[in-house]
Amino acid sequence: VQLQASGGGLVQPGGSLRLSCAASRFALDYYAIGWFRQAPGKEREGISCILSSDGRTQYADSVKGRFTISRDNAKYTVYLQMNSLKPEDTAVYYCATCGIGDTIYHTGYWGQGTQVTVSS
Repeated sequence: VQLQASGGGLVQPGGSLRLSCAASRFALDYYAIGWFRQAPGKEREGISCILSSDGRTQYADSVKGRFTISRDNAKYTVYLQMNSLKPEDTAVYYCATCGIGDTIYHTGYWGQGTQVTVSS
């Protein structure tokens, strides 16, 4: 399972960014893939996950209504569109295989992180 995140950067509060997670075909066909983030001094947080079976999605309350996860099977890529960004969204963002339930949890495969900094 190969996952590679990209698209991070510096953005002003209220701005937008789109993260991309390039996945192997095997990963996209058989695993739910999502996004996690870790801010300095904080625990890693699962923020979004999209299922491979039916495209169902789940979001953490902290990003609901602002972030949108999507999947392009033809490009083997999972996206995270982030709008209305806040300074508290500053973190390293990771794509990973995931599961959904009461919370979004990881299921073992990780890509490298990409830094998102929200600051004026």
